[in-house]
Amino acid sequence: MSNAEGTRTVTQSDGDGPAGAGPAVSEATPRTVAAPDVPAPASPPDSEATPRTVAAPDVPAPASPPDSGTAPPPSFVPPLPLPRTPAPAEPDPGRAPGPRLAVPAPVPARSKGMTRLLWLDPGQVRFATRRFRLGPARERLEDAERSFTTGFNAMVAGEPGRIDDLREDLRGFGYEGAGTACATLDVLTLTGGRRLRELLGGQGLLHPHLIHLGTGRAYARMRLRPMWGIRSVHPLLRWLAHDGFGFHQGFFCSDRTVGHQRTAGLMDRTRRAVFDQGLGRMLWFHECARADDIAPRIAEFPAGRRADLWSGVGLAATYVGGASPADLERLASAASGDGFRAHLAQGAAFACAFRLISGVVPDHTVAAAPVLCGTEVDEAADWTDSALVALGHNAYSGEDYQAWRAGIRKAWARRDRDA
Repeated sequence: MSNAEGTRTVTQSDGDGPAGAGPAVSEATPRTVAAPDVPAPASPPDSEATPRTVAAPDVPAPASPPDSGTAPPPSFVPPLPLPRTPAPAEPDPGRAPGPRLAVPAPVPARSKGMTRLLWLDPGQVRFATRRFRLGPARERLEDAERSFTTGFNAMVAGEPGRIDDLREDLRGFGYEGAGTACATLDVLTLTGGRRLRELLGGQGLLHPHLIHLGTGRAYARMRLRPMWGIRSVHPLLRWLAHDGFGFHQGFFCSDRTVGHQRTAGLMDRTRRAVFDQGLGRMLWFHECARADDIAPRIAEFPAGRRADLWSGVGLAATYVGGASPADLERLASAASGDGFRAHLAQGAAFACAFRLISGVVPDHTVAAAPVLCGTEVDEAADWTDSALVALGHNAYSGEDYQAWRAGIRKAWARRDRDA
């Protein structure tokens, strides 16, 4: 993904209507939201593992038109510059590490008033509650989803600064939750995407991909088709909303989506493919990052869906972590045996780009890139840049998004052949 492409917003109008798109979480849908005054919890101490901070290079981003299948608009919002993330100060070798606190206390219990209807209970993401497989990676994966609920509740409470209290490598999940909250409020209050636009151009500037994934989770909760009612998102990254939609449906409706292998209705081939990429991401959680269990689970799906599922698994394995290099080797071997090794690498390259743009590349991403992509994080992220540039300045449709993914796979195949 271009290290600058994801940081700007472009005005667009999507033509999708509010048709139903499958079941979502059984939660009440509010009508109005008021931001209560809530005291902020204390910021957590640093974690044991210190992620590597990487300054994202400036790469010119092409302008993109809005809705797929329609002519581009006559004017565009100019791209926003990508701020560089300063390198952190060197740690004091004589200072003893503090206790590990992966996620700060969520935004205090449930607020009063109308916002209580939107509040997310962090207990909903516990694997035992969801009947997911349990394993050594459970804490890491639950931390990621608890960070999502922290970001969501902080935004609903009108206290987005709480998101930055999260540990650096978990902060992206907090902004995913913030994206879900903003999209929910924008649809319910008919603002046309004002909150989401402000988040993308402001506090969430370094996490555009996760924010777009979060918009899809918002639509799944409201039982709406992704991108209805929001006219201002990135014209190519907006397709990630269908990825977030698929993740949400798999996470909260796993019996239907994983067990019975159902997809949302009224979706064309491109939307269904991106939906399956999100479902593949969810399988990393569902199987608790156990490589030996993920491959048999994917094998249960029809052959036509497995490529996109492997893409999502590669993205989650590299971005979220939870598996050792030996486990990742077995995962890559299983994808090769299924004939979808390039798709696994493509998803992993996406994750490398997501992390590089955020300015923080955790150790598990650094370790996963050589195994799943066959190269380091920087080069894998460059594949996403090159594939995007090859699309030209008017990439916005579903076909363009699929061509982008295909270009990344070709870059991996060339390197694998040369190696």
